[in-house]
Amino acid sequence: MPRHNFNDLLALITVAKEHSFTRAAAKLGVTQSALSHTIRSLEARLGVRLLTRTTRSVSTTDAGEWLIRSLGPKFEEIEADLSAVAELGERPAGTIRITAVDHPIDAIIWPRLAKVLPQYPELNVELTVDYGLTNIVGERYDIGVRFGDQIEKDMIAVRISPDVKMAIVGAPAYFKGRDKPATPRDLLDQRCINLRLATSGGLYAWELAKGAKKLQARVEGQLICNSVNQMLNAALDGFGLTFLPYPLVQPYVEAGRLVRVMDDWCPTSGPAPDTLWKTGSGAGSAT
Repeated sequence: MPRHNFNDLLALITVAKEHSFTRAAAKLGVTQSALSHTIRSLEARLGVRLLTRTTRSVSTTDAGEWLIRSLGPKFEEIEADLSAVAELGERPAGTIRITAVDHPIDAIIWPRLAKVLPQYPELNVELTVDYGLTNIVGERYDIGVRFGDQIEKDMIAVRISPDVKMAIVGAPAYFKGRDKPATPRDLLDQRCINLRLATSGGLYAWELAKGAKKLQARVEGQLICNSVNQMLNAALDGFGLTFLPYPLVQPYVEAGRLVRVMDDWCPTSGPAPDTLWKTGSGAGSAT
């Protein structure tokens, strides 16, 4: 059975609605002779007359009427679907999946989303806290937030925050009967709260720097956590020193619940800023 050009069928429907080759040709943006040729070719392929032509009007035959009643609603449905898709390009809709560690989600991403989401009820967002540096494209995430030194070369990166200063902090209760550390060597005599890295399974070494001096301090303590919020809570309860982004601990420092030490050894994190990874993978359905 021959395959038919949908444009030919659309031409037939237009002529039937307009009852005129002249008006239909104008509506379709073609010449009247080209439109007449299209209809004749369609009738020849089908082997049946679809339109009855007179000098003053055009009407459908029984076969033409049956075909139009059958195809008309389908073309209307297709046009409605295409219009709906076009509207998606005009407003955010669908699902966006974002992966990050909890501090950027809490401090950067969520405050912005809280303002945006009420404006776009058709937009859905999935937030995943992940310390494992998940493959954004491989796991079909649309956006990932990473520190600057964790960006892969083939990623498109956009800064979303200023440089982040790190801080070593402990509760006032922890320092009772203890000297405050002043150098990395002093950390050997302290109880420190460690972070387990999901990527390697090892413990995160505190990245310290003072001027040109840079070192990774491997500290020890009673607690090992796998998120910064756990580390913060443990520090607030006096269980040791912890090494966290200063914006996370700043409210507690200003309230006197945490004390900063070794500030001259605390560099800007990463040493690069938090950066937004836009994968360009097309994984998400949002537009």
